[in-house]
Amino acid sequence: MGTDFMVGDDKGWTLNFDYQAWAEGKQFYVGDNLVFKYPEGAHDVLKVNGTGFQHCVAPAGTVALATGNDVVPLLMPGKKWYICGIGNHCATGNMKLVITVLPNTEAPAPAKTSAARGSILFCRDPTVANARRTDLRKFLVDESGEDEMEERNE
Repeated sequence: MGTDFMVGDDKGWTLNFDYQAWAEGKQFYVGDNLVFKYPEGAHDVLKVNGTGFQHCVAPAGTVALATGNDVVPLLMPGKKWYICGIGNHCATGNMKLVITVLPNTEAPAPAKTSAARGSILFCRDPTVANARRTDLRKFLVDESGEDEMEERNE
């Protein structure tokens, strides 16, 4: 289970706050959550790319989070950019946040080759070696970052 980061701490998601200073020194990992708290209707949260972040513009079709208590799970490593899309809140109110999400180091990385899927694991521990074989479920992430599940019997 990851950490919930309250964006802006006790100030929340608001105008004229230095979110870059807030993020500095924090380490965000896959499995953590960002929590954006603000008065409903006053702001929103848009996930954008680097260009959208620089220009305070969301790509067409971007869906705004606008509940006032928005939880954003960090599912993939890499840079993540968030802005407020209300009026000039991003451009003049400094309502923008960029973070880098690190891989979760608690679990081993999934195999990237199909050859690894057919590998056989040998174990000398009798408890494990004599265990009944069950369905093997593997969670894969494709190049687009979408999660999918592949189910196999082995």
